[in-house]
Amino acid sequence: MEKRDFSGNERLLLLSVFAVVIGAISTLGAWVLLKLIRFFTNLFFFQTLSVAQTSPANHHLGAWVIAVPAIGGLLVGLMARYGTDKIRGHGIPEALEAILFGKSRMSAKVAIYKPISSGIVIGSGGPFGAEGPIIMTGGAAASLLAQAFHLTSVERKALFVAGACAGMTAVFGTPVAAVLLAVELLLFELRPRSLLPVALACAVAGFLRPLWADSWPLFPLDVAATSPWAMASCVVAGLAAGFLSLAMTYAVYGVEDTFAKLPLHWMWWPALGGVLVGIGGYFEPRAFGVGYDVIGDLLHQHLALSVVVALLLVKAAIWVIALGSGTSGGILAPLLMIGAGLGCALGIWLPGGSAGLWALVCMAATLGGTMRAPLTAVVFAFGLTHDANAVLPVLLGSTVAYGLTVVALPRSILTEKIARRGHHILREYGLDPLERQFVSEVMTQNVKTVDAALSVRQVRDEHFGEGQTQRAYPVVAHGRLLGMVDRARLNACPPDRIDRGIADLFIAETVAHALPTETCRAVASRLAAFGLERMPVVESPDSLRLIGIVSRSDLLRPTSQLYEEETQREKFI
Repeated sequence: MEKRDFSGNERLLLLSVFAVVIGAISTLGAWVLLKLIRFFTNLFFFQTLSVAQTSPANHHLGAWVIAVPAIGGLLVGLMARYGTDKIRGHGIPEALEAILFGKSRMSAKVAIYKPISSGIVIGSGGPFGAEGPIIMTGGAAASLLAQAFHLTSVERKALFVAGACAGMTAVFGTPVAAVLLAVELLLFELRPRSLLPVALACAVAGFLRPLWADSWPLFPLDVAATSPWAMASCVVAGLAAGFLSLAMTYAVYGVEDTFAKLPLHWMWWPALGGVLVGIGGYFEPRAFGVGYDVIGDLLHQHLALSVVVALLLVKAAIWVIALGSGTSGGILAPLLMIGAGLGCALGIWLPGGSAGLWALVCMAATLGGTMRAPLTAVVFAFGLTHDANAVLPVLLGSTVAYGLTVVALPRSILTEKIARRGHHILREYGLDPLERQFVSEVMTQNVKTVDAALSVRQVRDEHFGEGQTQRAYPVVAHGRLLGMVDRARLNACPPDRIDRGIADLFIAETVAHALPTETCRAVASRLAAFGLERMPVVESPDSLRLIGIVSRSDLLRPTSQLYEEETQREKFI
């Protein structure tokens, strides 16, 4: 077996075919979800049966509008209690939990109830986006498809994430950002077996999206840094966005804790939160719903400062309350609006950039800091605006916000919910030291063997007496490996067979072995799976010619080297 840059996988073609189908299914799911949001928006705010694009801010309900989000919250609470409670929350933590602790298995109920519940919540004025629900919906649909075939858990994970990210692509038209979201947040690995399906599904969704949506960027923009002062301003904007991310993360879970103390079943929480959302929306109607039009106005500086401040405060407050109540909806669109509002408010004092630059920088920085996904935030901002001139300021601002939240906050708004359920997630990526070394580099080559012609008694007396040099010995016949023998196996031999040949112990037995070109990680996994402490290394599966033994202690060497690299401080000059 040849050593490769990437682990070979003959099932990549099969996963690629699945990915193409999943990309199309997720695109259809995104279209259905957006139509549901429009339908319920018209039903709740205008009492019409239509899927036309409308803004809830244009309603004529007066004070009655306060009841609308409460009704939506009540309906979703009932669906969560008597349908499935997996629809509660904003989608990404639930997707992470399914990937890491549920073998990427989702039920049909989630695929059905999640878009309906999210359509009701957002359509009734909930201050959420469609991306969280479509991540769960697309992921659930892909999981159901994968469960209908004989696939491994790792393959289901790749297809689950492919469906989730294809759905995000279909909503926002940002395929590269969706792939980066998978890498930074969902996959927990970067291998061809996972990256290829995700990228294919996102590409398919990107090509299909113009069939029902505009092909140009969601928020076209043309801004740029105009002087060296912009670098300092980007740092200030990034710090402000980082502190905002910290505040909102603490606030969301503080509100959730407050709801948990109420003498009410959690089914009623979304309705109670909906009342507060309705009050906020009564005073600031543009805080209702997804608010893509509002984000566009903020980026293009179409709103007065007083309106921006009021909108920022109300949107942040009702979003925190609604999310803490356990209702259904996404977080990306609210973060975009809140971040853009922060940038508009700061922009009048920040030098070095054109009018909309700071709204864009703070928008991306708030997203990157809150989700701990700075690269996704940068590419996402570019995908939404197609403004290449702003990439550098956005990169600096998002990096500063990300750095601040990583240092100051133990977990993100996404992983805190999972931690509260008893699962801690470490989101750092690094090459496993066992992946970068091969068996041939760590195995013991000078191995004493047992001749298959010897009897069990002879082997016990000659190799397992006072002169024993190995815990186990390979048994070889005419240069071909038969298996491994140790003291426990000899002791288990019946007395009537003790004078028969040792080779009889290995009749019809599959020889567990390692190859010199395998990674230490692959062999370590097999040792753990089969409960073995060592494994013979053979030249090839056909010849079974013994060339060494690899043990658990051998596999610790790369790890000890990594420990030294990370802890030993050295000075050479």
